[in-house]
Amino acid sequence: MVLTTAALLLSALLFLALFFVSIRRVRRRNEPPLDKGRVPWLGHALEFGRDAAQFLTRMKHKHGDIFTVCVAGHYVTVLLDSNHYDAVLADTCSLDLTRYAQVLMERIFSLRLPNLDTVSERRMVEQHFKGLSLTRLCSTMQNNLNFLLASETTRNPAEWKKDGLFSFCYSLLFRAGYLTLFGTKNNNHADLTEVYEVFRQFDKLLPKLARRTVPRDEKTVANMAREQLWELLCPAWFARGAEPQSWLQTYLQHLEEQDVDLQTQRQAMLLQLWVTQGNAGPAAFWLLGFLLTHPEALRAVREELKGLQHLPLDERENTPIFNSALKETLRLTAAALITREVMQEKTVRLSDGKEYTLRHGDRLCIFPFLSPQMDPLIHHEPEKFKFDRFLNADGTEKREFFKEGLRMKYGTMPWGAGSNLCPGRSFAISALKQFVFIILTRFHLELSDCSASMPPVDPSRYGFGMLQPEGDLEIRYKLRK
Repeated sequence: MVLTTAALLLSALLFLALFFVSIRRVRRRNEPPLDKGRVPWLGHALEFGRDAAQFLTRMKHKHGDIFTVCVAGHYVTVLLDSNHYDAVLADTCSLDLTRYAQVLMERIFSLRLPNLDTVSERRMVEQHFKGLSLTRLCSTMQNNLNFLLASETTRNPAEWKKDGLFSFCYSLLFRAGYLTLFGTKNNNHADLTEVYEVFRQFDKLLPKLARRTVPRDEKTVANMAREQLWELLCPAWFARGAEPQSWLQTYLQHLEEQDVDLQTQRQAMLLQLWVTQGNAGPAAFWLLGFLLTHPEALRAVREELKGLQHLPLDERENTPIFNSALKETLRLTAAALITREVMQEKTVRLSDGKEYTLRHGDRLCIFPFLSPQMDPLIHHEPEKFKFDRFLNADGTEKREFFKEGLRMKYGTMPWGAGSNLCPGRSFAISALKQFVFIILTRFHLELSDCSASMPPVDPSRYGFGMLQPEGDLEIRYKLRK
C-alpha cells in the first residue's frame, strides 16, 4: 500500500513537472512557429488524433511549411517542404528512428526489442526483395492469388457472387500474401482463414492502441486478438516448415542472433505480419473502387490490359495507363507519418532559403500525404481521382511536377522517403498489379448499385500507412467464360 501511494505521488509530481515545462515553453530565435493550443499540456492532441490531415492542413495554412505543435506534453515539429525531406532524414546523427518506433511497438504489439538495429534489419530484408529472390516471390504470389481466386469460384462459377469490395480485396490479398511470405510446407487453409479474421479484429483497433485511446472493452478484444495471433504465428512452428533461406527463415535467424526469446519472437512476428499484410488489401480496394466509380478510367485500363493476359508476368510491364491509375490511387490514399526524435539541435533550410532550428528533445514529423500528394500548388484539384494525372499528352509517364515554378523532387511519395523508403515496395507493387490484373481480365466485376460512390475515409487511419474506408462498396462478380 505504501509503495502504491508512493508510486502515485511520484507519477503526479512527474506529470506536474511536465505540465509546467509545457506551459512555459516559448519560441526561441530561428525556431519554427510555435502553436501550443488552448489547453495546457494537452495542446492539439485531440484534434491531431481525430483527423491528422485536417488538423495539419489548418496548421499549414496558418504557419506555412514548418511549425511546432504541442501534443499531450510533447512538442512535434511538422515539416511539409517535400523537396527537403531526403536531406533532413539523411542526418541520422541528429534524428533518431528507433526511439519512437520502440514506443509504438510496445503500445501496439506489446513488443520490446532493446537491441533493435534498423540498419541491419533493413539490409536483411532488402536482400529478399530484389533480384532473383524478388522474381521468385512475385511468381509465388501469382500462384497463390490464382489458387485462392479459383477456390472462391469453384462452386457455380457462372453465378454472380456478392461481397463488399473492401472485404473481398483485403481477404484475398492478405491470405495470398500470408501464404507467400509466411507460408510453410505444412499450410493449413483453415488456420489461414482464422489468422485473417483475428488479424482484422486487431487491425481495426490499431490506431486507438497507438494513441492509447482504446476503451476498456475494446482493449480486451485487442488483447485477446493479439494473444491468438501470437499462438497462430508461433516461430517454432514456422521454423520447422519454412523454406531454407526464405525471408521468414532469415528473419527468425536475425532475431535469434539478437538473443530474442521465443515469446518476443512471437510478438515480433505479429509486427511483421502487420507491416507486410496491412496495406495491400486496402490499396486494392481504393484502386478498384476508383475504377468502378469512374467508368472512363475503367474502360481505358481494361482496354490496355486486354491483350496482355496470355503474356508471362515479366512481360506485362508496358502499362502506362494502369501505372498512372495506380500512382493516382496511392497519391490519394497513402498517408503514413514519418517520425524522428531530435537527438541534438539541428538547422534545416527550406526551399525559400529560410533556416529553422529543431530543438533537442522534440519530435520531427513529415507527412507526404499533405505535401506533395495533396498540395493544390503541385496537383490541380488534388482531391479528385484523375487516372491520367501521371501521363504526359503523348501517353508516356509523367515525371516532372512543379510548384510555383520550382521543380519538385517527387509528385507523390507513397513509399516514404530517404532511409524510411519501403524496402518491399517492388513486391508490393507487383502483388497489387497482379491482383487487379486478374480481377479485370478474368472476372466480370461491377457495382451492385451503379450509382454508388466511394465511401469516406476513416480519419483515424491518417498516419498508419494506407487509409481505410468508413463502410464498404457493394459489388458483384463472376468468372468470364
